[in-house]
Amino acid sequence: MNIDTRNKVLSIVLGIVILALSWLLYDSIVTPYQEVLEREAMTERVRYHMNTVKDVLIQYDVRYGKYPPAEGGLDSVVQFVQTDSALISISDSLLSYQGEPIPAGQLIYSPRDQQRFIYSVNDTIRPPLYLLEDPSEDYDDEIGSLSRTTMRNAPSWN
Repeated sequence: MNIDTRNKVLSIVLGIVILALSWLLYDSIVTPYQEVLEREAMTERVRYHMNTVKDVLIQYDVRYGKYPPAEGGLDSVVQFVQTDSALISISDSLLSYQGEPIPAGQLIYSPRDQQRFIYSVNDTIRPPLYLLEDPSEDYDDEIGSLSRTTMRNAPSWN
């Protein structure tokens, strides 16, 4: 094999190696970044659901003067959304996320893993307090507090 042929073969092989390494470098940067973006979008969606449940809990408190009980409280929230005429009239804007409708029954479930939000209420103090938590162990998102009145209706991520 003469020197020109050898140089052409080496150039082709090295070009292929450079392209393969370039693709691996690109993929090693882009794939984790896309996963981060997807995780952030899901966190935003979960927080939107939690804020919507908070808004309904506030309306429930305004209507009935108390929060739903801890046992079956989230089911009461769904029933309230489906039967209250004021909420039904704004349900198109209340129960939609980026133009996608949210069924009232799905409002109390985390979009991340389809587990129910954790809801507890403390009505032994005034004003009564509630705590709404994300069921995922990896995330500490919550709204409200059972002991601090200054955290009433306050999300933990603000």
